[in-house]
Amino acid sequence: MKRFVMAAVLVMASLAAAEEPRAQTAADRINAMSEQDKQALREKLKAFRALPPEEQQRIRENLVRLKGLPPEDRQHMRENYEHFSKLSPEDRQLLRERVKQFREMDPEKRQEMRQKMKAWLRENPERREKLRENMQRWRSMSKEQRQEMRDRLKERRHR
Repeated sequence: MKRFVMAAVLVMASLAAAEEPRAQTAADRINAMSEQDKQALREKLKAFRALPPEEQQRIRENLVRLKGLPPEDRQHMRENYEHFSKLSPEDRQLLRERVKQFREMDPEKRQEMRQKMKAWLRENPERREKLRENMQRWRSMSKEQRQEMRDRLKERRHR
């Protein structure tokens, strides 16, 4: 979990920095921070350096990729992160598990799933809108309501 939080913090900091004027250097941004923020940054850097080299490299590559995105895409990612941060710990963990399962799939299977989802959404704009509505409804549910919904879905699958 700490790795995910560290990566998320680095991503969000990178997204924010990418939208600032290029003339402002990292040193300028750090100098403008409060001592408390500087200490928090030192702790995050220490945690980052404690990550395995492969994880550090993955984070660096993601940051480079993110910086290359158009502002609208960065904004969309920021909104996704904000929604993620508002999820209950259980929902965040469930989402992490699903993402892990997806990443562990064969590349061909992942691509196939992406294509199927895109095709499914493209075929019927009403489906896409219904999915958005359902996602919004899910976000507005309480923890108990979400759990009740999960239980009902599990029950349906086992019938």
